[in-house]
Amino acid sequence: MHSPGEKESTIPIFNARIGVVENLPEVIRTDNEWRQILTPEQFEVARKNGTEYAFTGKYHACKEPGIYACACCGTDLFDAKAKFDSGTGWPSFFSPVSELNVKTRPDRSAGMVRIEVLCARCGAHLGHVFDDGPAPAGKRYCMNSAALILKKP
Repeated sequence: MHSPGEKESTIPIFNARIGVVENLPEVIRTDNEWRQILTPEQFEVARKNGTEYAFTGKYHACKEPGIYACACCGTDLFDAKAKFDSGTGWPSFFSPVSELNVKTRPDRSAGMVRIEVLCARCGAHLGHVFDDGPAPAGKRYCMNSAALILKKP
């Protein structure tokens, strides 16, 4: 929420369906507002940095075409064409639709050092990225199904 006269902050976000970068407002909501919009599982994963159990998410074995978007704000995140079977039990992608649409930061929780992946527009926790993916990038974006919505063509 912005005070009167306060300018709304926008960020560049790539729209994968039309192939253009748009300046969109950041999505900022309270936990109570997120709870009204999201399922309990989506809220726990995306807003509270939870993780679903391996092989339980609705997209871990999905082979359908489309764009995987943020379950919280609808920002395009991953093209199904970049999805691969990593054998880990979570949906895995070798690259996002654009580096503009995701942010990363160090995550030292659970006694590990990992790189957390977040939605650039709303800050939703999506999962983690690892350096053991396929060539040429060698990245594995290991995402939680609960943080994603598949937008079919």
